[in-house]
Amino acid sequence: MFRFCSGGVCGRCAGAMKPILLSVVLVLGVLPARADVFFQTNNVAVAQGTKTFRLPVERMRGWTVRGSAMVKAENVSAKPNPWNGIKVMLIIESPDGKSYPQAPLDVGTFDWKRATFAVRIPTNTVAVSLVLGLEKVTGNVWFDTVKISGAKPPVTTKPSPVAGPMFKGHSLPRLRGAMIGPRIDEEGLRTFGRDWNANLVRWQLIRNRRTSTTGDYDQWLEGELQRLDAGLPLCEKYGLLVVIDLHSPPGGKPTTSGYYGTDNELFTNRKKQDKFVEIWRHIATRYKNSKAVWGYDLANEPVEEFVEDGCDDWHALATRAAKAIRKIDPVRAIICEAPPWGGPSSLAEFTPIAVSNVVYSVHMYVPGEFTHQGVHKRDAEPVNYPGLIGKKMWDKAALEKVLQPVVDFQKAYNVHIYLGEFSAIRWAPDGSACRYLADCIEIFESHGWDWSYHAFREWDGWSVEHGPDPKNRQPSPTPTDREKLLRSWFSKNRKP
Repeated sequence: MFRFCSGGVCGRCAGAMKPILLSVVLVLGVLPARADVFFQTNNVAVAQGTKTFRLPVERMRGWTVRGSAMVKAENVSAKPNPWNGIKVMLIIESPDGKSYPQAPLDVGTFDWKRATFAVRIPTNTVAVSLVLGLEKVTGNVWFDTVKISGAKPPVTTKPSPVAGPMFKGHSLPRLRGAMIGPRIDEEGLRTFGRDWNANLVRWQLIRNRRTSTTGDYDQWLEGELQRLDAGLPLCEKYGLLVVIDLHSPPGGKPTTSGYYGTDNELFTNRKKQDKFVEIWRHIATRYKNSKAVWGYDLANEPVEEFVEDGCDDWHALATRAAKAIRKIDPVRAIICEAPPWGGPSSLAEFTPIAVSNVVYSVHMYVPGEFTHQGVHKRDAEPVNYPGLIGKKMWDKAALEKVLQPVVDFQKAYNVHIYLGEFSAIRWAPDGSACRYLADCIEIFESHGWDWSYHAFREWDGWSVEHGPDPKNRQPSPTPTDREKLLRSWFSKNRKP
């Protein structure tokens, strides 16, 4: 059992410290007998802070691993940031950078409960460490029955490229548009489709904890679909194709941005997974004859924090949902994002699902220190683009390198790519946001990718109709440089 105390060694820990630490040496000195168990231990004590354990990276590469521990807490203080607190976390290091998958845990006082997470170890990983303890919080925490094991082995045989011409799901040279706010009205659709000449909207079915009740999921979804029912004729009227985006599938928990995400019980509750497939049967049946619908975006930014025994991982669940759609609607594009979070690197380890006419989507917010500056931490130092960000030079060449896994995926499997979201916060200094967006779009266009900016008439932080002053919540009286940029590209659009 691990115990972390916020300050000093308590009498209980001091009395047990020497023999318990000896047991850790014995456990870590002998590799687990099973090939799919990479770490397991009990009975260790650390006085404060965190304890780090190096894991056998050579054996872990390519595996989807499952981490679990029993955790008990006493008077753990509030987190200064959402990512701080009690840590049951991996640090995964690769040439692309570091990632920090961890088990979600509350603060305060609670009795023994299970903490879990799951993550895929990239094949180019150079080091993996397990971190247990308290980060930027005070209190006491105990850990027991800690285990890192394999949930899914590496992929050894990859699918062949999709035969025939690359499927796009439309006959236009390019789809260029934006994700739209869920409460957009006809004036907004008219402005975007007719005046700005966009030809695509990504329509969010999004459940927000601040504006949605915690009542029945079906009731909420039906209300959103009725809103979509009313919007589709307007989209057709103004020359806008529509991506139906299930932004909040059943089982998700609230994210730091306030909406219910693609995580949590969607991967631990088989009934929620069956519900997810049934929802897509319902949506496909409802919209299979709609002229405005381009495609079905299965789920927004899936995150497999933990996949329970007996439940599908995202690849298997997406395949089930896509096959259910195909039995009803054989024509429209099915849009699939990859975990975690649908970022560019997610496609590096993903393989296509075995369903016809699938378009693969990624979201581009790299580097996050630039694109999201001041979003979650208002007093952050201004960050410029191009420039030195986090000790690394970020420019168009760096963005191209980030997006290289997407290019490689497209070429390896002969599949079309859709950039479902990309953005930079409007208050990025000195016109940086516009320069970043311009570089991103030029890269997308060079590879023939369809794209939708995040977002039009949603939160004003992402709005190209608002100026760079974060305190000014009113639209700019004159077009911003970011609005001019988008409209210059939209002017090239052909209408459906």
